[in-house]
Amino acid sequence: MRPCDARAVREIPVADQEAGPYGIAAGPDGALWLTFVHSGRIARLTLDGELKEFPLDSPGCRPSVIAPGPDGALWFSRSLDHRIGRITTDGETESWRVPTPDSGPFGVTDGPDGAVWFTQMNTDRIGRITTAGEITEFALPVEGAFPSAITAGPDGALWFTLNQANAIGRITTDGDTTVHPLPTPGAAPVGITSDGADLWFVEIAAGQVGRISTDGDIKEFPLPDRTARPHAIVAASTGDCWFTEWGANRIGHITASGEITEYDLPTPSSEPHGITLGPDGALWAALETGAVARVAL
Repeated sequence: MRPCDARAVREIPVADQEAGPYGIAAGPDGALWLTFVHSGRIARLTLDGELKEFPLDSPGCRPSVIAPGPDGALWFSRSLDHRIGRITTDGETESWRVPTPDSGPFGVTDGPDGAVWFTQMNTDRIGRITTAGEITEFALPVEGAFPSAITAGPDGALWFTLNQANAIGRITTDGDTTVHPLPTPGAAPVGITSDGADLWFVEIAAGQVGRISTDGDIKEFPLPDRTARPHAIVAASTGDCWFTEWGANRIGHITASGEITEYDLPTPSSEPHGITLGPDGALWAALETGAVARVAL
């Protein structure tokens, strides 16, 4: 493990602390798209710093995770009013209520079947929504599992974290589910990503990064600071992943061999959450205190 390293890190203010930038994704239009979790807005940020905000129909809907969909739009979870939202690159929005009441949708990803898949934190379900708004729900074989982040895997299935069940889940597009328990008790996995070969995830309570093969083999890598509370993770390439350390105010990097390097953020206690690979080839992270961070690769 290597200590904090020098690398160009730049912060760009996009909102005040009351707005709460949380999720971030690279859009098909060459811009960054953000959720403002506290103010109920979606924002578009160009690489030259131009920002435009789009208010949603419910300021308290709590937009959380955002991801590009199969239709050229951005899709996002609304965890407080239990809806899945969609915004075009022109700023037109719509949303659909999840059939199961009080579902708490959170993680969102573009699936391999031309639909969008999402987690339901409160009801132990995985959801699938078509671009026309048709929703199908799949009950998981666990209770109180708190499914969190979700990503499309290299095997044509969807992989997701089970935060309170301390496991990684896999679901096929037909709804067949497998659960893989983690070796570390109480690890509380949150973010997950695919690097094209394996799945990588972060354990917010254990201060570790994990890797799971499509066969279910798990390897865990402790962070130098086990209290760093890693939150979200994204793959830049095979065996090359980046993650946010919410509790330590850093961006971390891990290689296929488990070598970890960390980069301090300029502003103390900036609360880094979502992270994405930007259209400019840099890493971008949403800072809940009101900014985004750009890390040059």
